[in-house]
Order: sequence, then structure tokens, then C-alpha cells
Amino acid sequence: MTVEAPAGRVFAALASPVRREVLRLLREGGPQPVTDLAAHFDMARPSFSEHLRVLREAELVSEKKVGRQRLYRLEAAPLYEIQEWLHPFERFWREKLTGLRELLDTMEQETE
Repeated sequence: MTVEAPAGRVFAALASPVRREVLRLLREGGPQPVTDLAAHFDMARPSFSEHLRVLREAELVSEKKVGRQRLYRLEAAPLYEIQEWLHPFERFWREKLTGLRELLDTMEQETE
């Protein structure tokens, strides 16, 4: 995966603490009506709706109309794609930290 438009939208969506909290609420509580989600935030409804729009455009949530309510559901596939893209960086830093630990162990042994 390359960081193109879809991944860019996901990163932009994740940049907001409000949107990350919405994703956490959906992860922990399952699909929820927009009114329940909005109740967790002290902001005007249009502002909250804008956050939901960004999440929909990044395909991190889906919306389904059930009667008068709109239910939002977490869509985790884009997060998996981002995780796959980030994995080589995680491996890079893990190797660097392992090297640092080995160096510090060697230094400690030399001072004993």
C-alpha cells in the first residue's frame, strides 16, 4: 500500500482526538445512533456532523438509516491497511532499540 488519497484521508481523520474518540466508542460499544455518539461531546451538532463526515469519507465508519435514527458502525479495514503500511517502520525501530540494548549491555559489562 502506498500513501495515496485513501490512506491520506485515514491519516487526516485520525489526526483529530474527537474522531479517534468516536472510533473508540464504536469499537467498544458497537453500532450506535448519532445522538448517542454526540452526547459524549460538548460541541454543536453541525460540528459533530462534520467529524462524522470526515470519518465516512475515510471509510472508517458506515452509516445506516434505521427508522428515524442513523446508526454508525466502525469499519476497521482502513485501519488494517494503515497498520500494514506502518509495520516496516515498527520493525525498523524495534531493531534500533534492540541494538541500543545490546550496546548498553556491552557497556555495562565493560564497567564491571
